[in-house]
Amino acid sequence: MPGETWHDSLWHSSPPGSIYDYIKVASFSIGPDGLIDQWSLRAEELFGLTAAQAVGRDPVDAFMPPELRPGGHRRVAEILDGKEWTGLVPFRIPGGDGEHGVAEIYVMPTQTEAAERAALCVVVDVRALRRIESDLAASQAIFGQSPFGFLLFGTDLTVQRANRRFAAVFGGSAEEHRGRTVHDYLPAHEADRMADALRRVLETGDSVTDLRITGAAPGSREHRHWSINLYRVHGGTGRPIGVAGIGTDVTRRHLAAREAAGVRRNLALLNEAGHRIGNSLDLETTARELLDVTVPGFCDLAAVDLYQGLLLGDDDRPARPQGPGMPSLPPGLGAGRAPSAPLRRVAFASAVSDAPLSGPGALVSVGEVHRYPAASPGALALRTARPRLIEGGGPDDLVQSTLVVPMVAHDTVVGLAQFSRTKGSEPFGERDRAVAVELAARAAVCIDNARLYRREHERALILQRSLLPPGDPEAAGLDIACRYLPGNAATEVGGDWFDVIELPGHRTALVVGDVMGRGLRAAVAMGELRTAVRTLALLDLEPAEVLTALDEIARGLGAPGGSQQASRAALHSRDADRSEVYLATCVYAVYDPVTRRCTIANAGHMPPVLVEPPDEEGRPRPALLLEVPPGMPLGVGGEPFEEVEVELPEGALLALYTDGLVESRDHPLEEGLRGLRQALADPVRPLEDVCDHVLNTLDTRHGEDDIALLMARVQGLSQEAVGDWQLPREARSVGRARELARAKLPAWGLEGLLDTTELLVSELVTNALRYGEGEIRLRLLLDRTLVCEVWDANLVQPRRRRARDTDEGGRGLQLVGLLSAGWGTRRTHRGKTVWFELPLPGEAAEAVAELSAEQLLSMYG
Repeated sequence: MPGETWHDSLWHSSPPGSIYDYIKVASFSIGPDGLIDQWSLRAEELFGLTAAQAVGRDPVDAFMPPELRPGGHRRVAEILDGKEWTGLVPFRIPGGDGEHGVAEIYVMPTQTEAAERAALCVVVDVRALRRIESDLAASQAIFGQSPFGFLLFGTDLTVQRANRRFAAVFGGSAEEHRGRTVHDYLPAHEADRMADALRRVLETGDSVTDLRITGAAPGSREHRHWSINLYRVHGGTGRPIGVAGIGTDVTRRHLAAREAAGVRRNLALLNEAGHRIGNSLDLETTARELLDVTVPGFCDLAAVDLYQGLLLGDDDRPARPQGPGMPSLPPGLGAGRAPSAPLRRVAFASAVSDAPLSGPGALVSVGEVHRYPAASPGALALRTARPRLIEGGGPDDLVQSTLVVPMVAHDTVVGLAQFSRTKGSEPFGERDRAVAVELAARAAVCIDNARLYRREHERALILQRSLLPPGDPEAAGLDIACRYLPGNAATEVGGDWFDVIELPGHRTALVVGDVMGRGLRAAVAMGELRTAVRTLALLDLEPAEVLTALDEIARGLGAPGGSQQASRAALHSRDADRSEVYLATCVYAVYDPVTRRCTIANAGHMPPVLVEPPDEEGRPRPALLLEVPPGMPLGVGGEPFEEVEVELPEGALLALYTDGLVESRDHPLEEGLRGLRQALADPVRPLEDVCDHVLNTLDTRHGEDDIALLMARVQGLSQEAVGDWQLPREARSVGRARELARAKLPAWGLEGLLDTTELLVSELVTNALRYGEGEIRLRLLLDRTLVCEVWDANLVQPRRRRARDTDEGGRGLQLVGLLSAGWGTRRTHRGKTVWFELPLPGEAAEAVAELSAEQLLSMYG
C-alpha cells in the first residue's frame, strides 16, 4: 500500500558518515531535585562516566571545578524555573587526572508527569566542533584558495565542485561547472583517457600522479599541457564518495623539458660524432661516418659532396680570403655568378624508403661529379662559407626543410653537407643550424686530416718502394725470393725494409729491418739506415760490427749534430726531450757459398727460420728458429752485439722476415711463429711458391702492418768452381801462382782472361810476399764473375798510391784497379784478404780491357 511504502522509506536508516557521526551529540536530563535522572550512552563516551555513576548526582558538583560551583548552582536553579540557556560550561572529566574540558550545552526546560519543573540537556564537546571548523576552513582554503585547478567528481564521474582557479581557466563561475564531465573540457581521445583514469581510481583506490593531458582552453587554439593527480575521497566510515582531481598547468615546464631534451639530444649527437667520425683515414669513409651519425638521429636524409680536386690529391688550393674571418675557397670557385668548382657526391643516406633528396644537387647520385649553379643555395653556401636554410617545398615534395652547410677545415672549404627533414618531422631551427655547422666542421677536419694523411702516405710509400731492391735480387750460391706487402690504405706506411748485398768473394749479405714508428718519418729513417747498411757492407765488416755501427747511426738520427750530439743529449734531459728517438730492429747475415757457412747478428729482430732439406727417406724436416742472441734494438746503445756462425746444408731454406708476418691483434706472437714454421715445412717446392704459400697460409692481408719476407735457398759453389792453394812464403811462389792460374782458367773456358788474370795474380802474390806475413793462400772462384783472393797473416791493409815517374815500383795496385772490374781488401780472423774481380768474357770484359789499355799508358807518363 502507498502508506506502507512511505512509512518504510521514512524510517529507512540513513547512510553512515553523517555530521552526527563527527559531532557525537550527548544528552542527559535533570530532575526537579536538580539531580541527574537520565544519562545517555553518548554522555558516557563524552564524560567517561557510566549511567550508574552519573544518575542521582548533582551535575554541578560532579563536573564543575569548586570555584565555579556557586555560579553553576544559580544557573541550574534558573533553568528549573523555566528559563532556556545555551553556553559554554567547563567541566572536569572524572578519572581524567584533573583534566578539564569545555562543553557547549543547550538546556531546554521540561515538565514531569506531575507537572514538576525539570530540564533536558544536549551536550556537544567543543573540541569536536573546533576540529570540524578547522577541517572546514582548511578544506575551503585548499579547495577554494588553491592556485591549482581543483575538481571533485562524484561516484557518477560528474563534477560536484570546482574551485575558482579552474573556473578562471575554463570560464564561468565555479557553480556553473557542477554536473559536467571531462568530455566538456577535453578533446575526445584525451577525455577518454581521463575518464578511464577516474573510473580506475574510483574502483581500485589507487592514486594516479602526473597524468599528462593535452588540450586547449575555451576560445584559444594554443595547446596547453596539464599534469593531473587523482585520488579517491572517502566518507567518515571509509565509504568512497568521489574522486578529487588537481590539475597543474605544465606548459612552460613541458616546453622547457622539450628544449632541454633537444639540447641533451644534440649533446649526445655531438658526443657520438666525436666517437664515430674520424675513425678512418679515408675521405669517403669519413663522409659516410657523418651520415651514419646524423641519419636518422638528426635528419631524415643527408648527402656529402667533396671537391673533386681534393679527392684527386690536388693540393694547389690558394688561400684567398673572402672577407674578415672567411675561409679560403678551392680553385675554380671564384666570386660573382660563376658556378661552383666540380664536386663529387661521396655519400648519401636516407631514413625514408625510396625518398629522393630535394633541394640543391637533388638528382646527383653517389660517385657523380657535378657543379652547383651560380645562384643555387649550394653555390652561395660554398662561396660565402655560411650555412643556408631552405624552407618548404611543393605540395608533392616530401622534404620540408633543408640545411646546406659548407664543410670548413683550417679556414678552407673542403665540401658541402646537406641535411633534410621530411614532412611530419620538426623543421630545422636555430639550434639545429648550430649543431649542423658543428657536425660539418668536425667531419671537415677529419676529412682534411685524411687528405693530409693520404698525401703523406703516398709520398712515404713512393719513398719506401724506391729504396727497396728492384726486381728479383741475385746472389752467388743462393736462390732468392722476396715479398713486400705495405699496410692497407687505412694504415700508415711503416719502416720495414730488406736488402740483398753482394760482397767480395761471391759472398752475400741478407738484411731485414724494421724502423719502429709509422709514416713519412719512419720511411725516411728506414732509407737512411738502409743506405748506411750498404755503405758498411762495402767495408766488408763482420755482422756484429755492422750492427754496432748502425746502432751509433740510429742514435744520431734524431739529434741535429749526429751521434755525438745524441750522446751528449742523453746526459741532459732537456736536450734529450728535444731529440727524436729512432729505434729499429735488424738482422744481418753474411753467407759464403764456398764454405756454405752463414754468420748472423741480430738487433732485437725476429729470429731467422731455417728449414733443412728432407732426410734420406724424403721426409721433410721441421723448421727451426735459429738461436741467435737477439741483442738490443738499434738506437738504444750501450750493449754489444753477438754473432753466430751456422753451416747451411745444400738445399736448406733460410727465411728472414719482419714482425708484421707473425704478429696480429687476433693472435699472440707464439702462434704466429708456429704458423710460419708449419707453412715452411715443405721447402722442396719452387721458392716463389713457398713465398706465396706462407703469405696465404698466415692470412697476412689483415693490413695492420707492413710485411717484408726474404727467403734464400742454399746452392753452394761446386768444387769444380773453386781453386784453392797454399803457397809457401818464398819468391818462387809468384811463378807458382801464375802457373796455377794458367792451368785453371782453360778448364773453366776462360782462355780470354789468362793474360790479365796471370798479371794481376802475380801483383797480389808479390805484395803478399813483400808486405805480408805467414803462408800465402790463393783462391779462384767462378760464378757470375771470376774472383781472385790472396790471403796472408798480416792485418795491415794495403793502400793504393800514385807512383812518381822516377819510381821503379809502386804501380801494382794501380794495375789491379785499372785491369779489374773491382778490387778491395778485408780483414779476416787470421789476417787479411786482397781480392779482385773480372767479368766473364763478353762486352763488359772487352770494355774493361779497352779502358784499361788507355789508362795503362798514362801510368808511365
